[in-house]
Amino acid sequence: MTILGGIIVGQRRWSRRLILGISAVVILLGANPVLAAEAEAQTVGMNLGWWTLLPPALAIILAFTTKDVILSLFIGVFSGAYIMQLGSGVSALTGVAKAFASVVGYFISSLADPWNAGVLLQVMTIGGLIALVAKTGGAMAVAERLSKYAKGPISTQIITWLLGMAIFFDDYANALTIGPIMRPVSDNMGISRERLAFVIDATAAPVTGIALISTWVGYEISLISGALDAIGVEMNAYSFFLDTLPYRFYNIFMLLFVFVTSVTLREFGPMKQAQLRAKRTGDLIHPDSSKAEGATEHEHAEGGTIWNALIPIGALIVFSFIGFYVDGRQTILAEGAAEAIRVMETAPFSFTAIRETFGASDASVVLFQASLLASIIALVMGMTQGRFGITEGIEHWFEGMKSLLSTGGVLLLAWSLSSMMKAMGTADFLVSALQGNIHPLLLPSLIFVFGAVISFATGTSFGTMGILMPLAIPLAEALDPGNMQLVTVVSAAVLAGAIMGDHSSPISDTTILSAMGAGSDLIDHVRTQMPYALTVGAISVALGYIPAAYGISPWVLIPVGFMVLAGIVYFFGQRIDTSVE
Repeated sequence: MTILGGIIVGQRRWSRRLILGISAVVILLGANPVLAAEAEAQTVGMNLGWWTLLPPALAIILAFTTKDVILSLFIGVFSGAYIMQLGSGVSALTGVAKAFASVVGYFISSLADPWNAGVLLQVMTIGGLIALVAKTGGAMAVAERLSKYAKGPISTQIITWLLGMAIFFDDYANALTIGPIMRPVSDNMGISRERLAFVIDATAAPVTGIALISTWVGYEISLISGALDAIGVEMNAYSFFLDTLPYRFYNIFMLLFVFVTSVTLREFGPMKQAQLRAKRTGDLIHPDSSKAEGATEHEHAEGGTIWNALIPIGALIVFSFIGFYVDGRQTILAEGAAEAIRVMETAPFSFTAIRETFGASDASVVLFQASLLASIIALVMGMTQGRFGITEGIEHWFEGMKSLLSTGGVLLLAWSLSSMMKAMGTADFLVSALQGNIHPLLLPSLIFVFGAVISFATGTSFGTMGILMPLAIPLAEALDPGNMQLVTVVSAAVLAGAIMGDHSSPISDTTILSAMGAGSDLIDHVRTQMPYALTVGAISVALGYIPAAYGISPWVLIPVGFMVLAGIVYFFGQRIDTSVE
């Protein structure tokens, strides 16, 4: 082993010791308060109070300081399970054994969840698909074709942004397909993997969240409908959903922010350092990151045509659309509302029918099925072109799946941490902080910030929406009765805040998949992206939700916010052209 190799290994061992040491100290220090509170406890979640925030905080802090994401997430899950055991009154030693058994239970339940299982299968199958596309020369052909249009960092990032806008129907499909397509082109332009991951991640959820048809719409509308019923308001939930779109300031401003920074090539904060590193040293990945050590990249064969990529990827998108419709239609006919069933029977291909089916479909299963069919097409194309036999092709497919095993592990741990926090009552405790006197004009901003905090801590935008929407709309009605303008703005703040926190969280599945698709280290991606998310979030509050609560039109606020963001980028950013020596 070389001296440098010994240093790296030593640093990794030191990181693991640091994780274990900090975790042990924090957990042991946390034992007595939890046990003291347990005597008067009625429910575990409410009695733990601020201790419910320890597991996510521990996992996130350790992940940032050590860059060992898997072990950090495991410590987070274990610490939460241990605290809950202490809260139930068991001894410290017995709590360790029971906490370990509880952690295993969280792993099993997370893996057994149909949605999670579908996502894991989808991720790994798309990994196999991308490997086959690379082996047939399709990826290289697309990179060569795009290079005719992507002649520099600006056009490369704009093309990536436009592709993200085009794949608006699902954030997972967005993150998983655009990264492998644009990575070779981006690498040729010297763009850091952190920057590519940001463009992908900052487009995926924001555009899906405001799309008129997507896998999110049905869920969002169902939450809105239930909350409106709770305050006795009778109106079409989809019409109300459309009314909230101009007030989704974070989504809109983030999409505009990506465009501005891509056109100007101006960066600030950690992203500037990442781009300067890529320009000066040629290191597209930080040399000290976990991704840089033993990262697997697909070998791109030459001599293929763009159809070797366009046909399988196009099939993935087409089969996804068909699957969303068929699966959603079956769900609606089996257990849907009477009105939705009537639409399916009388106007099965209307805009309303398509919207309803997309919202009712199981996106994880549909995307797995679509990616599997696309993989078969890629396999057949490679065989008929004589690039590999069936046995070799299947081996390539499995190699592609194996390259994403670590991503699957991170997702499983992130889901387990989320389940554990749900059992601890983390979100319920955070929601209780809203109790007290709140001025109606500050409510949208507080809801936005609170949604971002919950989503960041739990790593789920859907979960945050489900928690806050039933509370936010009745709260807005109670503070200012009859003011539907406030109700609309508050509802938009819930949906936008949930996306901001999810967009910034290292335990969010979309964040994980965006980093994986771009070939970036997860923590490097989060570290460089977070200052941008906070900047856009601050503008969303200052020039969005505060003035909107006073009745200022969003069509005035959006241009003003865009100009301020452009000014921030110009005055605080540094132009970095990675294609110029």
